[in-house]
Amino acid sequence: MQSNQHVLISLEERHATNILAGTKKVELRRRTMHIEPGSIVWLYVKKPVGAVVGFATVGITYLAAPSTVWRKYGAVSGLSKSEFISYFDEAIVASAMAVSDAKKLKKPITLESLRMSMPTFHPPQFYCKLGPASPIRQCLSRAR
Repeated sequence: MQSNQHVLISLEERHATNILAGTKKVELRRRTMHIEPGSIVWLYVKKPVGAVVGFATVGITYLAAPSTVWRKYGAVSGLSKSEFISYFDEAIVASAMAVSDAKKLKKPITLESLRMSMPTFHPPQFYCKLGPASPIRQCLSRAR
């Protein structure tokens, strides 16, 4: 299950911390994430942190009704049931991307550093794929 795909996601600090601690084993989204198993997912923590703090390996991506996703992954989602219900309010589907082997970077890569590699860079709202020639991917890969 090896992939050369790298993706960058934005998330809140507590979710990144829980992924890196191994207690949050899925990343939940309201839309499908088309990410290959075995891909590297880089964890960008939103402001005020504003930095990539680590990475993990993507497992399966599971798409189903929110109630089904909660039953299957609620215990490892990093959310309370009320937070989950609130997040998926009026959503028809919920997407859960399994993550494992999370590693914290020795030194976070700040938004400013990323913009030195690529001046037009903006953190993704959802996620973004980083091709092999991407200056952002090259910057992140050096930090591993």
